[in-house]
Amino acid sequence: GYIELDTFTLPMLHEEAIKLNCGRNALAYLLEAKNIRSLYMPDFLCSSCDNVLKKYQVNVHHYSICKDFKPEHLSLEQDDWFYVVNFYGQLSNEYISELKSIYPKLIIDNAQAYFQMPVLDVDTLYTCRKFFGVADGAVLYTDTQLKKDLPIDESFERMHFLLGRYERSASEFYSEYAANNRLFVDEPIKKMSKLTNNILHGVDYEKIKNCRTENFQHYHANFAEINKLELCIPEGAFSYPLWVENGYEIRDILKQQKIYIPTLWPSVFENCSDDMLEYDFAANILPLPCDQRYDYDDIEYISLCVQKHIKNINQ
Repeated sequence: GYIELDTFTLPMLHEEAIKLNCGRNALAYLLEAKNIRSLYMPDFLCSSCDNVLKKYQVNVHHYSICKDFKPEHLSLEQDDWFYVVNFYGQLSNEYISELKSIYPKLIIDNAQAYFQMPVLDVDTLYTCRKFFGVADGAVLYTDTQLKKDLPIDESFERMHFLLGRYERSASEFYSEYAANNRLFVDEPIKKMSKLTNNILHGVDYEKIKNCRTENFQHYHANFAEINKLELCIPEGAFSYPLWVENGYEIRDILKQQKIYIPTLWPSVFENCSDDMLEYDFAANILPLPCDQRYDYDDIEYISLCVQKHIKNINQ
């Protein structure tokens, strides 16, 4: 008949992990495989996993994080699991190893740290959509296998917004992108689709990692003196978190210039009081884009715009 999409054969990062259809189902896989019934999760988190947690009747406890994104110290019971998010890739593997020695039942969410390899014997999950041009996909490291056959997901009907974005503007397909995110609310656990798996075998991981790292470094050179966060430079950064006063105002101003800086975890505004650190983080941290679409000139342009508006607001 006709030739289909080529099959790619480059090495895939996290090839040895369990490949699933989305990040929340990586968590669902762990909940089911390890029979988790009590879980500590940070207040600074979106509500995307709520349905999964309700489905498995998990007793959820919330905890606070500190200014360095590290969790507060907790006293856990024997059956309690500890879910730690590696925000902006700021938790080193050395620190995660320390956590593992204190909290044996540890889960690390590396959704914002795709290029950080897992610590041995630590359940660790990653999502693919935040780093690459795919419509779905997640990988999971765990020592426990689900004792049932999982169906294979299919992605071809979800690809329209990505293909359209490649040839036209992002804004034209943003509503489809948002709708795609909502599709996973009630999706059952499935294996990663053949299409997503194939695309991930065509990615130049080293080039993307280096580009993201260099862009983060460029931002840090421009903002380290005014950033209220003390940051390490992660390999293959997710984005650059710039914490400033009145960040929410700067976000709105930048939007008028078609520089779109997301508000991550907006549900924090409903679940946390405005005097909490988590509320301040959600409102005033600007996650500046540093992904592989951008080069030095782009980062410099964004930096100059942000610096200008910070200066104007503070006058």
